[in-house]
Amino acid sequence: MYLNSVVNSDRLSVWVDVITASFMPLLKGALFNTIPLTLITFVLGLILATITALWRISGNAVLEWIARVYVSIVRGTPLLVQLYIIFYGLPTIGVTIDPFPAAVIGFSLNVGAYASEIIRASILSIPKGQWEAAYTINMSYRQTLQRIILPQAARVSVPPLSNTFISLIKDTSLASLILVTEMFRKAQEIASANYEVLMVYSLAGLIYWVICFLLSLVQQSLERRLERYVLK
Repeated sequence: MYLNSVVNSDRLSVWVDVITASFMPLLKGALFNTIPLTLITFVLGLILATITALWRISGNAVLEWIARVYVSIVRGTPLLVQLYIIFYGLPTIGVTIDPFPAAVIGFSLNVGAYASEIIRASILSIPKGQWEAAYTINMSYRQTLQRIILPQAARVSVPPLSNTFISLIKDTSLASLILVTEMFRKAQEIASANYEVLMVYSLAGLIYWVICFLLSLVQQSLERRLERYVLK
């Protein structure tokens, strides 16, 4: 009984040491790689998504076809496969991309495809009367889109796009497989050195959860503000 108590005490001490030693490297990985990677790819993905959504509703057969093919390919293949093609596949034809830019390209293309459907649906949700009212005062298609349709569509798309952003935080862990030193990659390095796999990965999971939880609070606050704005 006494021996078990000593063993448990020693084990607890080891876990405390592991947490203490691992927390700052994991946090730095999150602050300097995971979060910047998420922000950069989300912004680029939104730009790509907006262009793709506008092409889908443009009425131009060529642009619509290109957008449809892009969305179909990205949504129909695993994100991990896309990352591997960009980082490991392209060098076989002479195109070599560093880990971080490769991850940015892969995640941006992925976000662009999925978010384009959100933006397209948001634009289509705006009543046609809005378009017709704009045309009656001689506004062009571009002016109507910029001044009337897109601002309203943006409010509609905030909740699903916020969910996409939160999901992207977690998806960036896949970047560890193409050698990006984000938080999960740091966890792998630490676990391979001290063999405390359960503790290190659990700590990494906890940090992911805290980040996503805080973002969900921001999302809820933003949605409440938008609801009050719409009601006014």
